[in-house]
Amino acid sequence: MNYGYYQNQMQQPVPQLQFTQPQESGILWVQGEAGAKSWAVAPGKNVLLMDSESNKFYIKSSDPSGMPMPLRVFDYTEQTGKSEEVKIDTSEFVTKKELEEKLKELFSKEEK
Repeated sequence: MNYGYYQNQMQQPVPQLQFTQPQESGILWVQGEAGAKSWAVAPGKNVLLMDSESNKFYIKSSDPSGMPMPLRVFDYTEQTGKSEEVKIDTSEFVTKKELEEKLKELFSKEEK
């Protein structure tokens, strides 16, 4: 029996997928949506990927069997600490008092 053939078969390296390895900063950077789509995710895991080319980030997930889920894409903006005041045009609104007067007027016409 030729045992050398079987030893060579068993010693061949098996290619390994590169799964999420946090970088020094702890942030995973990708180049655009194509980079996010090509990122491998371990089965049953989620990964937050920051886009180095735009103000977007991606959440990439896979189900327990390792099948990729649809890529989720988000836009983000920096919060500067200045709260922007929302202006509402109140010219078309009525006060509670005006509404009550109008309702009294309408109901009094119905009763006659």
